Amino acid sequence: MRLALAEARKGVGRTAPNPPVGAVIVKDGRLLGAGWHRAAGLPHAEREALADAVSRHGAAAVRGATAYVTLEPCSTHGRTPPCTTGLIEAGVARVVYACVDENPAHAGRADAVLAQAGIEVSGGLLADEARELLRPFFKTRATGLPWVVWKTAMSLDGKLTRPPGEGMWLTGPEARMRVQRLRAEVDAIVTSGETVRRDKPQLTIRDPELLEGRAQPWRVVMTRTPSTLPADAPLFTDVWRERTLVMDGDPESVLRKLVADHGVLSVMIEAGGVLSGEFLRAGMVDEVVAWLAPLICGGPVSAAAGLPPDEPLRLHSVRYDRCGEDMEMRGLVVKESARPA
Repeated sequence: MRLALAEARKGVGRTAPNPPVGAVIVKDGRLLGAGWHRAAGLPHAEREALADAVSRHGAAAVRGATAYVTLEPCSTHGRTPPCTTGLIEAGVARVVYACVDENPAHAGRADAVLAQAGIEVSGGLLADEARELLRPFFKTRATGLPWVVWKTAMSLDGKLTRPPGEGMWLTGPEARMRVQRLRAEVDAIVTSGETVRRDKPQLTIRDPELLEGRAQPWRVVMTRTPSTLPADAPLFTDVWRERTLVMDGDPESVLRKLVADHGVLSVMIEAGGVLSGEFLRAGMVDEVVAWLAPLICGGPVSAAAGLPPDEPLRLHSVRYDRCGEDMEMRGLVVKESARPA
């Protein structure tokens, strides 16, 4: 299953509105084939893995094999045929999956379909690790809202900008490379009109290896005064300008529209303190990725503005990692329903 999870990670940020899923085919302790879902409308992970196994070892070798899949195989016909059918036709003897599909059209159906065909089925293996990859898909299915990551970089005193004359970067090159990888995990990046007017960011994945096989994330500018946006900003002039959206509304309405109109599963907030504070106050943020730079900058610009001092947001499952001269912290926001009374 760990091999299947490694395959699934290849699809993170590439498969919306479908989930990233990986699969491997094993027989007698030997890996026959592996695959991952590459994009909506393309074969699912199980069929990719079966095709890989057949191309390497022939169809006869697959009969009697075990398929390991990170998500319960689909059992209905959508843009592609059911994976349960593919597994049955291939003659596998056993299917092991990590997570039950929380899509009501699929949830739990694969067990009965496969068992009726004489295939042994078991679920729950490394479910927590698989769920971490699938949580944007599951959240969107359950709520109509995407998984939201707030990304920020700040000085030791919680400021977003360096003193005048010292340049624009708070963090070093290692942290900025991490930002590129983080952008590659999401389907859309949200910023503010003020950030576009002041900084004219690109908000692109610039590493060719990370961009291979996928489009740039949607670049979403939230503003109530679109006429004041600079026409010469890269978001409106570069080769990816058709991937730029200008939207007005509160955080929740914008997020719901991104899901409904563009199939978005995950969003990253890359903005100043005012818009970041709006998303945090609205309870729209699921995950925080923050870089802390070894600087004390002073000045008025804080990382998140307007948060009530008597209602602090807390994180859990926090991970820390040194990144060059900076410190990266990544954790999940404790939601209201999970807070102690």
